[in-house]
Amino acid sequence: MTISSKVCVSLASAVLLLTACASTGTPPPKNPAPSAYRIGPEDVIEVVVWNSDAINRRVPVRPDGMISLPLVNDVQAAGLTPLQLRDELVKALEKFIPNPSVFVIVQEINSPKVLIVGEVVHPGRYVIKSPTTVLDIITEAGGLTEFASGSTVTVMRTLDGKAQRFVANARVDQSADETVNARAAVAVQPGDIVVVP
Repeated sequence: MTISSKVCVSLASAVLLLTACASTGTPPPKNPAPSAYRIGPEDVIEVVVWNSDAINRRVPVRPDGMISLPLVNDVQAAGLTPLQLRDELVKALEKFIPNPSVFVIVQEINSPKVLIVGEVVHPGRYVIKSPTTVLDIITEAGGLTEFASGSTVTVMRTLDGKAQRFVANARVDQSADETVNARAAVAVQPGDIVVVP
């Protein structure tokens, strides 16, 4: 089998990952509605304070969720939107600068990650920067290996402290109607674990 044939087989296998259903029999979640981005560990943000060049910094968010800046030292950044962090920095800087004008810019998004393990070409953690499906993650991981069963791909998620599990079936009936194929868009979210048996 040539390399191009193997790639075609892997892509064909990935494309077959179209039908999905939750393990409980209920439909899988759809792509969540977009909301304000929340800063997370490993993101890189730029803080600009108007007329205060000594404070301006491009800083990474540490694993503990904090950033370090002159005058205010450590400030919690993870979990906040850029506007919320700006408000926190304004409060902290008011002790040193009258009416500080602060800008927070997210320079690099590195925190929202999905782990994919099992029978994919390149298992590992992948950053998701836009709405992403199971099929997208499998494709980004190089597709299914020749040993992948393809019958079930499990998405494990913890939501509000409760473990959830969704199963995507790669054995698709090509004549399936749109409602079946619409369930292909099993959205992955930051923190998900995708298991390909």
